[in-house]
Amino acid sequence: MKRFDPKFLDFPDYLDGVTDEVWQQRGLTARMAEYYHPDVIVRRAGGIGFGAGEAAATGLAELAAIPDRMLMTEDVIWTGTAATGYLGAQRILSRGSHRGHGLYGAPSQAPVLFREMVDSYAKDNRICDEWRICDTGAILRQTGQDPAVWARARLAHIDPDTGPLRPEIDATGPYTARGNDSRWGDAFAGIVERIVAAEVSVIAGQYDRACQLAYPGGVTGHGHGAAETFWMGLRSAFPSASFSVHHVMGLEEPLMPPRAALRWSLQGRHDGWGAFGAPTGAEVHVMGMSHAELGPGGVRREWTLIDEAAVWMQILRHQG
Repeated sequence: MKRFDPKFLDFPDYLDGVTDEVWQQRGLTARMAEYYHPDVIVRRAGGIGFGAGEAAATGLAELAAIPDRMLMTEDVIWTGTAATGYLGAQRILSRGSHRGHGLYGAPSQAPVLFREMVDSYAKDNRICDEWRICDTGAILRQTGQDPAVWARARLAHIDPDTGPLRPEIDATGPYTARGNDSRWGDAFAGIVERIVAAEVSVIAGQYDRACQLAYPGGVTGHGHGAAETFWMGLRSAFPSASFSVHHVMGLEEPLMPPRAALRWSLQGRHDGWGAFGAPTGAEVHVMGMSHAELGPGGVRREWTLIDEAAVWMQILRHQG
């Protein structure tokens, strides 16, 4: 970890440490100024932001709504060198309670448990490019809200020039690589590409019969049927949309199963029945991330996230 603070053992330790100092220790402004580049680009499914100050303001709004939020890093799948910088796909499990006014409406006092996936690129001890997906749907359902209703109300506060995220408002940042050379990353990417191409049989052939699965909305499941339900529900809503894998990583480490991480998107019209109701013809960009652990029987565990609320915003904006 040359060019990084020597207190960090490796890049996963760096990302976990930054998460702890910024979020757990509530060092939003000071710690973000230390660990985030002044011109960092932060892409969320709900929009794009520029600069450490804006990132801190967004984080403050989230903590105001869930002030006792505890963030726990489940895993970091990573690649890179000190000379070129490091890219880490971090999976975070958060718990807390909806005690504050603001982002999620009046406080419901409800306990919440939800995931966030973050791809962070850092060089010389500073994060300068980031992609984040939060399971907003899980938070809303646990606080007694409907993601579509919340998205409609939220639209009034969203600048269409900055959100939700879509190609025409995206910006090219310092990280332009597409991942690393790994048979595990390539294998998982191939499986997901075949599923989205409606080759449903690949699930029975490439997922372990006892696979454990985590999907948007806080949904968990086991076995082939749960995987089919999620992926077909998503794809059937956007049957003509183009699917693109933007980043692929695989990793082998001692005491851990082989892992893989993908960042991908669906771009096209909401022209089918599926996870988002009756087709509307809305042009939609779906930002997605997937992590997997693989074994002799195929995919043993899978975590996939999209932000349902960001998709609903695009559908509802189209409807006026």
